[in-house]
Amino acid sequence: MSSPSETVERLRPSRPVALVIGVLIFADVVSAFESTMMLNALPHIIGEFKVTAVDASWTLTAFALVAATSAAVCGRLGDIYGRRTLLILLLLGSAVGSVVSISSGTLSGVIVGRAIQGVSGGILPLCFGIVRETVPKHRVSVAAAMVASAAMLAGASGTIVSGVLIDTLGWHYIFVFAAAVAVLAAACALTLPKSTMTVGAVRIDWPGALLFAPAITLCLLGVTNAPRWTWGDARTLGTILAGVAIFVLWIWREARTESPLINVRLFRDRKQGLALLANCLLSAGVFGSTGLAMQLMMQTPTNAPIGLGMSASAAGTAVFCVSIIGFLLSPFSGRVSARFGARLPLAIGSTFGIGSAFALVLLHDTVTQMVCAIIVLNVALVFMLTSLPNFVMEGVPAEHTSEVTGVHAVARTAFSGVGSSVATLLLSLSVAPGTQFSTEHAYNNVFLLVGGSSAVGLLIAFVIGRRGDERPARGPASVPTLVTEVAE
Repeated sequence: MSSPSETVERLRPSRPVALVIGVLIFADVVSAFESTMMLNALPHIIGEFKVTAVDASWTLTAFALVAATSAAVCGRLGDIYGRRTLLILLLLGSAVGSVVSISSGTLSGVIVGRAIQGVSGGILPLCFGIVRETVPKHRVSVAAAMVASAAMLAGASGTIVSGVLIDTLGWHYIFVFAAAVAVLAAACALTLPKSTMTVGAVRIDWPGALLFAPAITLCLLGVTNAPRWTWGDARTLGTILAGVAIFVLWIWREARTESPLINVRLFRDRKQGLALLANCLLSAGVFGSTGLAMQLMMQTPTNAPIGLGMSASAAGTAVFCVSIIGFLLSPFSGRVSARFGARLPLAIGSTFGIGSAFALVLLHDTVTQMVCAIIVLNVALVFMLTSLPNFVMEGVPAEHTSEVTGVHAVARTAFSGVGSSVATLLLSLSVAPGTQFSTEHAYNNVFLLVGGSSAVGLLIAFVIGRRGDERPARGPASVPTLVTEVAE
């Protein structure tokens, strides 16, 4: 009798690999674009609705809070009910959010629409699951790498596209564009094969979802407001501690539930636990802090201790162009994962992360120097991004792929917020006398955070073990329904 994995490989739906990857990248672009599309619109929202910057920033916060919850919950639901179906529903749901925002004449309505848009946060974990389910096994690593790096490219393009729309048509048309691409992506997703690998009929642990949602919401709320409230404020500490307390309770409950919403027992496996730890540290040190620091360095006036005096559009264009290089490197990173395992791309990315810290310290006096430093950073980012989903695919049962990659997405969102807040704090601790500009020493402290987290990432890559060394990650005694039927 064939093993379950061999049966899955035989029954893998046949579609051109280029079509599958293209559709999934398009779907991923929708989510990444929506996460950054409102950055340029904030000044216009403040002016039109006569509100404060704090009020307007809720168009970002509401999206982030829902997106984090959606990444974990929808990843699990996709594993149970079918990833293609849920992917289409999330894309259409994000389009509904755009319609709500554009049809509302109030800031509250825009925020509600943005919160609905946040369901698109669950798209990327579903894409990884679909890759593993539909792409031939020898191409899974490359496909996953390309999908992962597309998020970085699309996020960088969000500010450029939204800037053009704002300058030519007005900020409302950002939502028209977002709705149109979401509907088009949903239509393209219909060409994907129907899911054949599902966990089967299980009882959904809705109480687990009711605990997880407020836990991650409170933690993110405290982290995102920390720069405004300060880290020592009772509101910051109280909100984060309350979220952590609920999160600990949620973990305790999920570890004892027969059919958990998210199977935390999968992370008892040494390799998966270390991969998640690496994700958290690198998200805080590399992903979270560098974006803020680079934009400030490029857009700060030249009379500051560090500043290139670039416009927002010029800085955004520079980052986008460099991100293209990172995306083009993703197939190579995927091939490295396929041949040597995911630990090597993690080691390469961490090494370049250390190099990017030195580059940012030394190369920031001219635009050319800054572009060179950003190139080194983008090489680090693409190898880091592409290694993490491949760690999951190396050691997690196929029917739990979206569930576990969803946890990684939540961790990246949360700890990127932590990194941004810590970078903001470090930059505020040393300011040039008589100005509001941070000193070179302050920026170097941020880059020390980048280099330090990358060094720990490199250490984890060495101790995490080679592919094939790990024991199978423990999960519920469930196998894909179709596999069970054929095997019997």
